Amino acid sequence: MSVRVRRIYDPPESDDGLRVLVDRLWPRGLAKDAARIDEWPKGLTPSSELRTWYHGGGSYEEFRSRYEAELDAPQAAELLDGLRKSAREGRVTLLTASKKPEQSHATVLAGLLED
Repeated sequence: MSVRVRRIYDPPESDDGLRVLVDRLWPRGLAKDAARIDEWPKGLTPSSELRTWYHGGGSYEEFRSRYEAELDAPQAAELLDGLRKSAREGRVTLLTASKKPEQSHATVLAGLLED
């Protein structure tokens, strides 16, 4: 299983495999054709309320816990299972506009996909 997290603003690489945008909002200043995404499962993204809370000064540990709870919802769980299946079949690159991908929901997703 091969999952990695990259910034959407980085140029696509030949070994990215399935490119999945995991942000709810389209990244600013990026043309859709330049992004070369394969999937955009908005149901896997943090809720607007959680995202606002986190960017308002919430801790990453609490964010992770709340986000994992959101991913237990039926629609999100189904999407997560589908992405997990894709990761078993080849590389999946999770794309985010976050300036700190290592402290973002994309990293939480990557960890859940590798479990």
